This record gives sequence, C-alpha cells and structure tokens, in this order.
Amino acid sequence: MENRSGPDKGSDMKVEVFLPEDYRPAEDEPFMNERQVEYFRRKLISWKEDLLAGSRDTVAGLQDGTRNIPDVADRASEETDRALELRTRDRQRKLIAKIDAALRRIEEGEYGYCEDTGEPISLKRLDARPIATLSLEAQERHERREKVHRDD
Repeated sequence: MENRSGPDKGSDMKVEVFLPEDYRPAEDEPFMNERQVEYFRRKLISWKEDLLAGSRDTVAGLQDGTRNIPDVADRASEETDRALELRTRDRQRKLIAKIDAALRRIEEGEYGYCEDTGEPISLKRLDARPIATLSLEAQERHERREKVHRDD
C-alpha cells in the first residue's frame, strides 16, 4: 500500500487515470476498466457542473427579474416564463441527485451493471444516458409492467 503518515491518511486518494482527449469506451476492452470508469466519472461530473451553472444563472435571473411590469399581459407572460424556468430547474435538481447516485455507484464499483440482472449495461446506453441503472432489456420490461399497471 502507500506510505502514509497516519491512520486513514490518503485512504481517499486515487491514482489519476490518463484519459486521452479523444477516448471513447469500446466493446473490445474489458468492461468497466479504469479508463472506462474514469471516462464516465468525468462525463457525469461535467454534466453536473453544467446543470449547477445553469441553476446559478436562473437564481440570479430570478433575483434580478423582480421588477414591476405595468402591463397585465406582459406580467402574465413573465410569470409563465418564470414558472416554466422553475419547473425546468426542479427537473434538473432531480437529475443532479441521479448523477450523484451514479458517482456513488462508481465509487462503490457498481457502476455500469444492471440493478435488476447484474449484467453489464451496454456502453452505447451508458454513453447516451450515463445515469442508467437498468440494461435496455430490463428498462423495457420495467416500462411494460408500468404501462400495464397504469392502464388498470
């Protein structure tokens, strides 16, 4: 192990994984190897940072936007815009929670595996939806069950 200067010193330290700029996970390499894990970790962190930056912009815009608009139609339009923006931000807040959960799965070594079957989730699916917790097949089964119960 590493040379440490005290108990638990450096236990959270990770070795930096080299990842070329043009790296994309490929099916012909071991599933969830260090490079793939690092690729998805960086993708999730970047996505989260973008969402948080958007939230900060919204909060600033809402604080600046509290002005008195005399025209009723203009005021109603602005209120509608604000409500839509807040709804969008709420969805993004929920998305950030899912990103955090995916980052926890990376730390725990569970990322990339279907929570129903334990089978690997396809790299294409993870690249398109890095917060996926189900394989495509398991997701489709889940949606079919949901549709059947919703129709009752």
